[in-house]
Amino acid sequence: MVGRRRAARSLLQIANAASRHPTASPSFPRPASLPEFTAQQSQFASRSGALLGPILSRSFRAAATESRPALRGSPVASAAGLATGRWLATAATAPGQLPWYGRYVGYTILLGGSAILTYYYYPHPQRGARVAQPSLAPDEHTVTNWSGTHSATTRVYVQPESLEELEEVVKLAHEHGQRIRPVGSGLSPNGIGLSDAGMINLALMDKVLSVDEKTKRVRVQAGARVAEVVESLRPHGLTLQNYASIREQQIGGFIQVGAHGTGAKLPSVDEQVVSLKLVTPGRGTLDLSPEDGELFYLARCGLGALGVVAEVELQCVEAHRLLEKTTVTNMKQVKRNHKKWLQENQHLRYMWIPNTDTVVVVQCNPLKEGQVPKELSPKYSVEERLRSARALYKEMGAKYLPKDESHESHDVQGTKNPQVESGLWSGTAAGSRDPLGHLSDEELNSLTFTELRDKLLAFDPLNPALVNRVNQVEADYWKKSEGTRVGWSDEILGFDCGGQQWVSETCFPTGTIQKPNMQDLKYIEQVMSLIKKEGIPAHSPIEQRWTARSQSPLSPSFDSSPDSIYSWVGIIMYLPTTDEKQREAITKSFFDYRKSTAHQLWDTYGAHEHWAKIEVPENENSLEWVRERLRHRYALEKFYRAREELDPKNILVNDVISKLLPQRQTEVIRA
Repeated sequence: MVGRRRAARSLLQIANAASRHPTASPSFPRPASLPEFTAQQSQFASRSGALLGPILSRSFRAAATESRPALRGSPVASAAGLATGRWLATAATAPGQLPWYGRYVGYTILLGGSAILTYYYYPHPQRGARVAQPSLAPDEHTVTNWSGTHSATTRVYVQPESLEELEEVVKLAHEHGQRIRPVGSGLSPNGIGLSDAGMINLALMDKVLSVDEKTKRVRVQAGARVAEVVESLRPHGLTLQNYASIREQQIGGFIQVGAHGTGAKLPSVDEQVVSLKLVTPGRGTLDLSPEDGELFYLARCGLGALGVVAEVELQCVEAHRLLEKTTVTNMKQVKRNHKKWLQENQHLRYMWIPNTDTVVVVQCNPLKEGQVPKELSPKYSVEERLRSARALYKEMGAKYLPKDESHESHDVQGTKNPQVESGLWSGTAAGSRDPLGHLSDEELNSLTFTELRDKLLAFDPLNPALVNRVNQVEADYWKKSEGTRVGWSDEILGFDCGGQQWVSETCFPTGTIQKPNMQDLKYIEQVMSLIKKEGIPAHSPIEQRWTARSQSPLSPSFDSSPDSIYSWVGIIMYLPTTDEKQREAITKSFFDYRKSTAHQLWDTYGAHEHWAKIEVPENENSLEWVRERLRHRYALEKFYRAREELDPKNILVNDVISKLLPQRQTEVIRA
């Protein structure tokens, strides 16, 4: 019953958004005893009332909405505001004459009313407290991606609880031309699932529907998270074939953007899909499998633009433990062993440390039946591994932070701060906008390496000298972390990505598993050379992974040859501050970094960005350059034909899809 009521509210949202109309307000007649104005008074009052009436009406409603939550959305407040404003405008235009004191009474009422409205309209924070941002209206929802780089606020945010509710919502949205962009866990760096016009989220459709131990397949609702699916498979002795770095993705979003793990013999995750249920605006609900040919493969990695994925059937494998081996080496040794490592390891990952000759090599392989390997813990304790990072923090603290924390430079009430005035950074990874403060030894010792890295970079994240020092500390940390460990595949393959960040990840062909062409290492060499030549404050690591080809036409690793392998390389800049100006500076620096790699490397290597990491250019020429590369890489005509059939009114797209993949020049609908 609760689900039905929620569905009804969701449908009402769409209906209201699709056909908004002015709400009638109760009449507020002018009292019959009101004296008549003179002609001069009438003319003056007419102009004043026509101007002040609407303003007071808007102010009253704004006050009720923003300053007093108890009045928010109140029909009484809204009606009173409208009625007061309209009465003033009406009364002001009425002919007649007021007594000599009438105008002064009117002025007094206006001034008093303005004072009252001013009191209610402006917030009154407690002394010393930070002023909160205005609250959203009751029916508004804001969704922000994990890195805090993209967000959307909408009045249409639908969360169906069943297939029937989902079908009803999609049908009604299609009828009204109301956009409902599918959004998952909000993890995509480019906000590919976000839309101000409207969103639909399947978080309440998160059931594991069936597990077939014989065929090793699992059927789940698309809102189920990867971690939940893995836990449900554990009692059956099964697991997923591969994993990305994190496990909080919803399965629907996981497959739709062509997410991937690592392993030259393992494809991206869309290849695990053996069938799916797609709810489309144009053709209703479709059950798709390989027998449906081209449409099935398009829909597996369909970017949420062909329909809302409701259910997915995945091919699993037997649960297995992995032996992970972590070593630190250099480019010369990698070149000597690269082909062998690609062929012999089920999972392989490199982490390159910019401006050093250091690369962290992580190799993972299943344990053979009965094999009991000896785990080789790192030779160094956690304390020893983190010692150089902690020492650098103290050194930088002495340089960047005032010795006396009570000094006026820490006054955030308006006095000058020498650190800020000289260009130093005041944001912290902990989220404070106050100047950086000294961490106690207890606080410092409680941080992991990735947390420490954020604290270090927060001192001056665009200073190449400091960034290089931090990278050297990271190289030292990994050198002291060499060793092996054993665990279940889902535990081993996940890793800590660090804090909020900008990231650009490209995918390009690198030969076959039998004959790797070594282009992947040449690509890294050119990135490293570019960083050094342009003095880029490149944060660490530059991560490199591999997958087998995908048969999904929109996958970056799509290839007709079953032996082809693809390399995925990600460059990164962290956002260790919440200060908007500082984040803007990091953002600009990152996009300059990305632009350099794009124009100097992408065409040479046939590299294309991960769908969840393509940022839409603001410049029209740059946008057209991206579009042309996409047209050259992907079978977009097939994709466009499928969109015309399955979503003829384009209700499932957002600005990212519309701008990168403009189906028609006139692709505009009512949002």
